[in-house]
Amino acid sequence: MLVDSHCHLNFPELAQNLDRVLADMSERGVGHALCVGVTLKEFTQMLTVAEAHANIFASVGVHPAYEDEDEPTERDIVSRASLPKVVAIGETGLDYFHVKGDIEWQRERFRIHIRAAIEAGKPLIIHTREAAEDTLRIMQEEGASRIGGVMHCFTESWEVAQQAMDMNFDISFSGILTFKNAASLKEVAKKVPLDRILVETDSPYLAPHPMRGKCNQPGYVRYVAEEIANLRNVDYCEIEQATTRNFFRLFRQAQQCN
Repeated sequence: MLVDSHCHLNFPELAQNLDRVLADMSERGVGHALCVGVTLKEFTQMLTVAEAHANIFASVGVHPAYEDEDEPTERDIVSRASLPKVVAIGETGLDYFHVKGDIEWQRERFRIHIRAAIEAGKPLIIHTREAAEDTLRIMQEEGASRIGGVMHCFTESWEVAQQAMDMNFDISFSGILTFKNAASLKEVAKKVPLDRILVETDSPYLAPHPMRGKCNQPGYVRYVAEEIANLRNVDYCEIEQATTRNFFRLFRQAQQCN
């Protein structure tokens, strides 16, 4: 079965129909999902979802585009990361698309997450948008390769993917990969080694073709895996098995909870 390595089940679009969403996951052959944190205020709500379902895991972090949040300390993150169902730190990173002006606070927030991940011994979930150069630079400066993680919803170049993989980060593809205008990203998906690929929905956003325009949900991650199989001219089961194996190799705590 597949794993959706990045979704937001606590967001209202999914939370209001959670039983149906989880049932659809199972029907579509998606066995597990990682519910990713974006604020500390919503952490308890998100953790409650994970603790209520054996096949749902959680992360802790403050999204780089959430400007009006209280800045987390390393202790804020590490203390929450110690909980059994919390398998990762993030999402964190840099977002120069949604946030403009003086954004040094964003870079400092990113550094705090990296330091917390190293202290907690749990991998990072990194978001980067129009900020690849600075994202990679800060990863290098803070020694993010010591803990590794995943470049979530990857949309960057092959060169960026190579640099991230060199720092012990896997590459996760979302529904964007299925879009007709994603030709350059499709080429990246052909090149990333099979043992370094994850799949995700980022639901409730970015519904893949043929579900574009609908509310995305974890069950739709199957369309991403099918696209990778088609691009690489391999059997779907090969992508299913590899990405699931990669998920549990990277998020070791999830394997212990499973």
